[in-house]
Amino acid sequence: MPVNVPDGLPAIDTLRQENVFLMTERRAETQDIRPLEIAIINLMPTKEATETQLLRLLSNTPLQINIQLLAIGGHVSKNTPQEYLEAFYTSTYEILNQRFDGLIVTGAPVETLPFDEVNYWDELVRIFEWSRDHVFCSLFICWGANAALHHFYNVEKRLLEKKLSGVYPMHCYDNSGQLLLGLDDPFWMPQSRYATVFPEQVSEAGLKMLAGSDEAGAVICANSEHRQVFVTGHLEYDADTLDREYRRDLAAGLNIEMPVNYYIDNDPEAGVQMRWRTYAHQFFANWLNHYVYQETPFDLDRDLSPLKKQWLEV
Repeated sequence: MPVNVPDGLPAIDTLRQENVFLMTERRAETQDIRPLEIAIINLMPTKEATETQLLRLLSNTPLQINIQLLAIGGHVSKNTPQEYLEAFYTSTYEILNQRFDGLIVTGAPVETLPFDEVNYWDELVRIFEWSRDHVFCSLFICWGANAALHHFYNVEKRLLEKKLSGVYPMHCYDNSGQLLLGLDDPFWMPQSRYATVFPEQVSEAGLKMLAGSDEAGAVICANSEHRQVFVTGHLEYDADTLDREYRRDLAAGLNIEMPVNYYIDNDPEAGVQMRWRTYAHQFFANWLNHYVYQETPFDLDRDLSPLKKQWLEV
């Protein structure tokens, strides 16, 4: 089944060339079923690339999904034209009375800043609080995971001495749920960050550490019912994303190391070893199927607060 996206979204052409089944708003209006409602708060400066990556993974299930792209209200993007945001994004100010089956919050290139110095922090906190009663299941990625762990559970990010960049093997530590169903142990995941979370911080907060490693720390964790999932890595990355980041950092004169376990023979000119695609598709399919589709109430207009109180520590 398709993902329903705004008419004219640039990602449509790229994904259709890959035989990804997408449905525009106009065609979706003729469908007489209850699709999943998924909101994406895209904090990345490379909006179009991130949209394409996430839509590619969300489309690989039998479920029909309505996607609503959200931009932080009151924040002026330095990297995305306002016309693009007005055409394809909705302000977070406008959805406070809506409810969603799922919410995805992406990373952002602000991880070395204290949270309260991020210029849209107050609005993001308001959205986090709104999500308690208006979203059934949330997935937080990279800096989005750091921010949500800080806000909901007082888990503080720890800055690293150097950037963690490369593709790392992740060990599965808790298979009691179905989020890691079908993933190898270990499985591979790209990392690109200057901050980490340690396993002991996760356990002290009462969260489940599902996957991670000595080098990468706690990479996938969740609350007791998996209604909040935190991923500090980037399963959604394209094959060349780390390469583009590495070359960008070199051009900027940064003292950066080559991504580990990434280039063939550790040679940037030899190409990339793409070894996480299967895991990415499986992980997102597991999240959508087992923790969104099969659990969310059919009537999204009902108050989610009683459901939340069963599992969310407030």
